[in-house]
Amino acid sequence: MILSDVFLAGSCCSGRSVTLTLSLQSTAMAGFVLWVRGYFAKNTSRLGLMRCADLMVRVTHVLLTLQLLEVALWAGFYRWKCFPSWGAALYFSATSYSTVGYGDLLLPSNWRMLGPVEGVMGVLMCGLSVSGLFAIVTRLVQHEARFFPPLPPLSDPGDSRQEVFTSARSKSSSSVASKRPTSPMST
Repeated sequence: MILSDVFLAGSCCSGRSVTLTLSLQSTAMAGFVLWVRGYFAKNTSRLGLMRCADLMVRVTHVLLTLQLLEVALWAGFYRWKCFPSWGAALYFSATSYSTVGYGDLLLPSNWRMLGPVEGVMGVLMCGLSVSGLFAIVTRLVQHEARFFPPLPPLSDPGDSRQEVFTSARSKSSSSVASKRPTSPMST
């Protein structure tokens, strides 16, 4: 094979793998968004600590499963074209996807560009999953905040209430200091 054939074959396969990975992640994230919207629309009461924690555990499991499916998708190609066993293909795929890249297994020279491409895809897909978790936490905070009294607004520096608070605080701290017993070492 000449160099252009190697590059063309690698580009074609990496393009397909990237497209499949993006399709899987995008479809899962779209379903995730629809499910979350429905979940919060039907749960109009306070969720509480345990239900919030349960929701986060479930969402995290789903997103981890999605990441493992994407690793398996890449491993399927590696098994087909590069490695004689599923163990080696899964191992190489997981280390590339997570960007650990131990380097103890190498792809054949005509497929070497797939490892870095999978690493970039892994970083991007993990970033999308983390953004989904962040969106859930944000939505939980907004949902639960509806059930608590609003926080008082922050006052400006020229606000008289701020001066009253400051003077009351300094009086209480000076009275506490005056009630402390003095030790013979401090004199």
